Amino acid sequence: MIIALIGYGKMGKTIEQIVANQNDLEVGFVAKDFSELQKNVEQLKQCDVAIEFTEPSAAIKNIKFCFEHNIPIVVGTTGWYDSFNDIKKLCENKNGALFYATNFSIGVNLFFNLNKHLASIMDAQPYDLSIEEIHHTEKKDAPSGTAITLAEGVIEKSNTKNNWVNKATDIESELTIVSKRLPEVPGTHSIFYTSEEDEIEIKHTAKGRKGFAKGAIRAAQFLQNKKGIYTMQHLLNLASA
Repeated sequence: MIIALIGYGKMGKTIEQIVANQNDLEVGFVAKDFSELQKNVEQLKQCDVAIEFTEPSAAIKNIKFCFEHNIPIVVGTTGWYDSFNDIKKLCENKNGALFYATNFSIGVNLFFNLNKHLASIMDAQPYDLSIEEIHHTEKKDAPSGTAITLAEGVIEKSNTKNNWVNKATDIESELTIVSKRLPEVPGTHSIFYTSEEDEIEIKHTAKGRKGFAKGAIRAAQFLQNKKGIYTMQHLLNLASA
């Protein structure tokens, strides 16, 4: 399988390093930005799939460009989901293939299901709930896409929480997400259930970028010869909690 890398930051370089040690994979093309993608469309067409890790303002253009040229695309960029419905319609119209995730770590996606299960059994209990996410100082969006997915999982199972806010709040219907940016933190997400008597915490801590990169590569392999939109739920065959 020949992979095009769109974006050549730390994630792109990590994916490239992993692919270099796989006999059945190769990086055939690297575009650091959209202008390079446009200038090298013939190289893009020689690839089986694209993996995109850029920034929210660029992701939509990159997705559309791949649809236009019939290249399946795996998108690791977050922060563009306000345009998801438009992208979904375009994917259908172009008979394209898109795999997107707020987080490609296998462990995080198992954590998503654990979070929803815990939320369902804690909903009637007298605990205050909050989410904390910590990332490196170079991360563009806050809260993280992973934290938003965790919050949406809680809200789905809750009879009291109906929206999240990126700050501490005492409003019962709002779910607190606290975002912290510290040097060299790949990603840590915690959910706290707190009462006067005790605290329950579930936590996922990434040890580095390899887990995200390996998941993105697995997604690219999964997406070959498919049409439509897919997520990690499809890849891991995870039933909704």
